[in-house]
Amino acid sequence: MSVISDDSVFTSLQQHGPMAVEESINLASPFSRQTQQWVRNLCRNKTNVTKYRALRGQIFEFLGIASFAEIPGLLKKHESQKELSQRACSLLGKMFGFDGTAREIESRVAEYARTADAVITTLNGKILAPYASSIATTNEIEVTNDPVTLLLIMFDDRYHKKARFEARRKLMLMNLAGSIDQRERETKTEEKFLDFLHFLNDYVWSKSLKIGEHDLIYLFSQHAEEDYRCTEVKVLTAAEAKSIQPDKNCKLTLLKRRRFTAGKRDIPIYVSIRKKPPEAKVLKLLRKNEKNPAVAVDDELGLMAVLDSVADIKTFQLHLTRSASQANSFMVLEDISDTLTGNSPYKATNTGSSSQTEMLKFFARLGGMRVEFIIHTNRTWLNYMLQKDVAHDEYEVKRIFDSGVMELLFPKDIFQLNHESIRDDMIRRFRRRIEE
Repeated sequence: MSVISDDSVFTSLQQHGPMAVEESINLASPFSRQTQQWVRNLCRNKTNVTKYRALRGQIFEFLGIASFAEIPGLLKKHESQKELSQRACSLLGKMFGFDGTAREIESRVAEYARTADAVITTLNGKILAPYASSIATTNEIEVTNDPVTLLLIMFDDRYHKKARFEARRKLMLMNLAGSIDQRERETKTEEKFLDFLHFLNDYVWSKSLKIGEHDLIYLFSQHAEEDYRCTEVKVLTAAEAKSIQPDKNCKLTLLKRRRFTAGKRDIPIYVSIRKKPPEAKVLKLLRKNEKNPAVAVDDELGLMAVLDSVADIKTFQLHLTRSASQANSFMVLEDISDTLTGNSPYKATNTGSSSQTEMLKFFARLGGMRVEFIIHTNRTWLNYMLQKDVAHDEYEVKRIFDSGVMELLFPKDIFQLNHESIRDDMIRRFRRRIEE
C-alpha cells in the first residue's frame, strides 16, 4: 500500500488530501466560502472526517484550548508558550513511557526533533544530493525543536506555505521517532546489540585475529557490459592488487575480512554489522505505511557476510549454530530465503526490490535476540553492489520514490519537483558512478 494512497495512515501529511496545507490560513473566518468548500471536500470520505476529528482533539488537548479561535491569542502571547511547552513535553513523556525530570524529558523530545531533521538530512546527503538546495528545510523550522512552537507555526500565516508544511512534517516525524525510542527501550535494543557483538567476538570469530583486526584483500572482478553483472572474480592480496590496472568493465574492490574456525581451517569472511539508526527506522515506517515499529521494523540488528563459496556459507551457517550452543543458547533460523542455490528467484516483497537478487537471507533467534543475516558469495555481493537493476544504490532510489515517501515528504506543489524525472536521473547518476 502506497503511503500516498487513500488508505494511507499518514493522511494528515498528504498534500493532495483533505488536510493539505493551503496558500494562506485565516482562523478568523471559520464560515468563509473557502472553509465551507473544504468541509464539503472533507465530508466526502467518512474515514477522513473521523481522522480529522481525532487530530483536532489532539491539537486542542496539546495546546490546552477548546477551539481554533483561541490559537491567534496564543500566537500573540509568547510568554505563555514556555508554560505550554513544558506541559506538552510532560504529556509526550508519559505517552512514550519515558520517566524522568522535566529537563530530561525536554532533552528526549529534542532528540526526537533531531531524528526528524536527520531523516531529511539523510535523503539530502545521498538519494537527493544533487537536489539538496531545492528541498532544504527552512532555517526557522530546522532550528525549532519545541513541539508547541512547531504546532503554532502551522497556524501562523506569517509563515510561508512551505514552512508551515515543514513544521507539520517535522511534528509527524518526531512522533514516529518517539514511537521508535519507546520500542527500543521496551526491547532493550542497545543492550542486545552489545550482547550480539560480545557473542560474535567470544564464540564466532577466530582467535587468530585480535578484535578489530582484519585481513586486507581485493576482489578483482570482470563485469558484463549489458547489465554489469559479475562474470568472474578473483581474490588478490594487497601486494598482488598493486600491479592491477582495471580495464573497462573491471573493478578492484577492497574488503576487510575476519576469520572463523571450522575444524582445522580458518575461513575468511567479510562482515558488516549494523544496528539500524532511528532515522532509518522512521523511513522504513513511512515506506511500509505503518506507525507501529513493532510491526514494520523487524530488522533492527543485522549482519551481512561475504564468503568465497557456497560451501563456505554452509559451513558458516553450521558454525553459527554450534557457536550459539557454546554460548548456552539454542539458535533457530526463521524466514529463510535462499537464492544462492537452485533456480528459485528472489521473491521480492519490498517496493523497489529486484527478483534477480541472489543471496541467503534468514533471521536467527538466539540469546533473546532476533538478528537478520544476509549472506553472499563474492560474486553475488558484487552483483548486489554493482549490477544494473539489482545494485543497492538503485534499490534505495526506487523504494523511496515508488513507495510514495518522496511525494509525501516533498510534495510537488510545494517543492516544485518532478519526482518521476528525479527518480530516473538519480538512477542514471548512480549507474555512471558505479561503472566509471
